[in-house]
Order: sequence, then C-alpha cells, then structure tokens
Amino acid sequence: MVMFHPDRLECTVTSTLSAPATALDVSCTRLRALNAEYPRMYAVATMADEGKRRWWSLADDLDGDRVPRMWARSLEDVPDPDVAAMQVATALIHAVVGRVTALVVLEGRAWDPGLENLWIHMDSDEGIDWAGVADDTMRVLPDDPYAGAPRTVTVPCERALLLWTVHRSLTSLHAVFDAIARLTPIDANRFWGLVGEAVLGAATYIPILAGGGEAAAQRRGQGILDAFVAAGVPVRSKSRITRPHCGRPGQARKRLLN
Repeated sequence: MVMFHPDRLECTVTSTLSAPATALDVSCTRLRALNAEYPRMYAVATMADEGKRRWWSLADDLDGDRVPRMWARSLEDVPDPDVAAMQVATALIHAVVGRVTALVVLEGRAWDPGLENLWIHMDSDEGIDWAGVADDTMRVLPDDPYAGAPRTVTVPCERALLLWTVHRSLTSLHAVFDAIARLTPIDANRFWGLVGEAVLGAATYIPILAGGGEAAAQRRGQGILDAFVAAGVPVRSKSRITRPHCGRPGQARKRLLN
C-alpha cells in the first residue's frame, strides 16, 4: 500500500509481505506518479529485482553494439548522421542525468548515476524506456526522514549533494560521448548543451508535475549547472538542434540559462 503525504516531500510504502521500503523505493514511487501515462520516465529500477532481458550495463556495453544499434535505428527515421547521433545522445543523457536531476530537484536525494552503477533497458524498437541501478544506496540530506537509515549515505549539505551527483554523472557522460564519437563526429559543445537542457528541463517541469516546489527545484537546478561548469563542461551551450518539448518553458528556463 502506498500512502502519499501532500504536505511533505515523502510518501510511505508499506507491505506485510516484503522488507521495509528503502529510500529509493519511496522516491521511485513518487517519481512514477508524476506521469501516469509514462511511469518509467523518471524512476529507476533496482537491478537486484530485475531479470537481464533487454538490460545492458553502461560500464560493460558502451564498447559493444548497443550504441551502434541505437544510431542505426535513428538513421532509419532521420537520414542525417549528425542529427541521429544527437538523438542517441539525448536518450542516453536523460538516462544518466535527466532522471537523477528529477529526484534531486524534487526531494533533495540522489541515487548513484556513475558509470559502473547504471543499467539501461531497451524496448523492442531499440529505444531506451527505463534505467536501473546496481547499488540502490541513496545520498540524502541531514534533515531527510531516511537520514541514517539502511541503504543511505547522509551528505553534509545540499551543495555537497549537487557536487557529488555531478561528479558521478560525469563518469557516465564522458563514456557516452566517447561511444558516440566512435561512430560519427560529434560536437562537444552541442553534446554538453544537451546535458544542460536535461537539467533545465527537470528543474522546470518536475515542480509543475509535482504541483509545487519551484523555488527549491530552481535553486538545485542552478546548483547542478554551476557544478558542471566548475568541472569544465559547457552545459550552458546551445545545442542548436530543434527538438519538440512539452509544456511552456516560462521564466524558470530563462533564469537557469542566465
């Protein structure tokens, strides 16, 4: 049974048939509820609970045929190698940083988006429809209800959470960039601009879907962008790829771009 507490960030997941819910269980229940039509859009799976059919490890399989297959499928729809590469990059960037940013801006928590921890789930059309984590340990803030609970690590402050999340995301994002670059020339500024857009999109739209929390989301989104810039990657570059989006960007997007 899932009990939501609209006046608090957390929800309660209880079951008489299973172990107590972890912080990741609770967070992913809320993330799945953000978009009833696409519950896998932001949540992740715990790989210990999943079979391996259609799953692949980011650490082990980026050098294999997974990315080439995604690129080849994209080329069937858009016969331009550059645009197809950007489409593949966008999907992988969302799996790495778009999902975890959604949780950071919503609840001030983060799973590990590092290279050796992430898994990708493909649909029957060579598209990414889910992501998973091998280690479900969560980073939480000192005032989090799960601080000190099993499967959590308490970080000292929000800035530390944002820096850690960006540091771990970079291990995956650099590997993704290299995998695509082996297929076709890819502009680094455009790639990192897509990373910035993923952060920007989560910081803008997650509060809309959640029904509140815009101030915290904008502050955390700005902090993530600042941490990427401090790490030397141009996430505020324009991607120059016209892509569809949902909703209205409003002033929140403009504030984060400044």
